[in-house]
Amino acid sequence: MSYRRTIKLVCGFAGGSAVLVVAAAAAESRGYFGDKQGERSGQWSRFNILQAAQPATWSTGNHTVASTGHAWDFNWDKRDPSPLFTNGKKKENSSEDPSSEQENGKPKATRNILFIRHSQYNLSGNGDHERILTPLGSQHSLEFTGQRLAALGLKYDIMVYSTMARATETANIISKYLPGVELVSCDLLREGAPIEPVPPVNHWKPDAVQYHEDGARIEAAFRRYIHRADPKQKEDSYEIIVCHANVIRYFVCRALQFPPEGWLRMGLNNGSITWLTVRPSGRVALRTLGDSGFMPPDKLTRT
Repeated sequence: MSYRRTIKLVCGFAGGSAVLVVAAAAAESRGYFGDKQGERSGQWSRFNILQAAQPATWSTGNHTVASTGHAWDFNWDKRDPSPLFTNGKKKENSSEDPSSEQENGKPKATRNILFIRHSQYNLSGNGDHERILTPLGSQHSLEFTGQRLAALGLKYDIMVYSTMARATETANIISKYLPGVELVSCDLLREGAPIEPVPPVNHWKPDAVQYHEDGARIEAAFRRYIHRADPKQKEDSYEIIVCHANVIRYFVCRALQFPPEGWLRMGLNNGSITWLTVRPSGRVALRTLGDSGFMPPDKLTRT
């Protein structure tokens, strides 16, 4: 057996860098790297072997993504009571103890907001009233999404839905699986163009007026529905919002304090579930984005 094969065999059994270093040093001294005994080869030196034997390390300067420097804004929803006080005193005169008043004004419960993208609908309909769910869309709502929401076993407090036909129909079908949950419609949740996406796309280019009008409305919807719990709320809540892909994606970007113009970089299947959690501290977590794993693969659609 050759000396080189012996080195490989020993290293293979040992599995450690120490054996490799010892074997390499012995091999070098005997001239097995193609140089004369006692001389150093330019390509294979003991120093090279020692370096190769060391555990791999990552240099923070070369391999760590630099921070953007943007700190998390804990008062993004303007519901943190702290700014109302200065040096432990409320800005306005109050007979109540400032510290206890501030404590009473803090949210204590967590809000769980589950967004449902409407089911597949008739794209060729003339106007919103004809853009109703397809037979497959009804199956999405009834057999898949409705059953999934019921199977989660959560105590839902309310279901708010867009007044567009496809979202309204989706909500009405899902509600059959969630008896007793209050249904409320809202025009603010209608589909639209929230903000010009970056990078731009060629297949969808609303004009500036639409961005101006829809953007203000969708932002108003975000401020109405995405915020911390009221201080009077004692228990965690679970709320369902049935609306549209553009609205949901914009909400996710805003809630996570990501650049809102990146909303079109995400995709959502019909009938999918997106789950946001808003903590009393102001922290926001995305538990699921467009979850549709409860549907058979041949039933997944995005239209």
